[in-house]
Amino acid sequence: MPHVNIKHFPKEVTDEQKRKLAESITVALIEHLGTRDGAVSVTLEPVEKEVWNEIVVEPEINGHPELLIKRPDYLRAQG
Repeated sequence: MPHVNIKHFPKEVTDEQKRKLAESITVALIEHLGTRDGAVSVTLEPVEKEVWNEIVVEPEINGHPELLIKRPDYLRAQG
């Protein structure tokens, strides 16, 4: 039952873009985790730039390094 929550800076995303994104993510999860299409859920969560560090970086990236499978390059200089 994979659930993917994509946090991003706010921007307009069309329904077609959302559909294609969910489809691509679902295909990758089926391939790599052996799940099925109907078990996948995907959300898009806009996060304002001013609170990105507080909402995303500290609790999710720095707060759980053991879960992180790809570190963003904007944090590489910080360790």
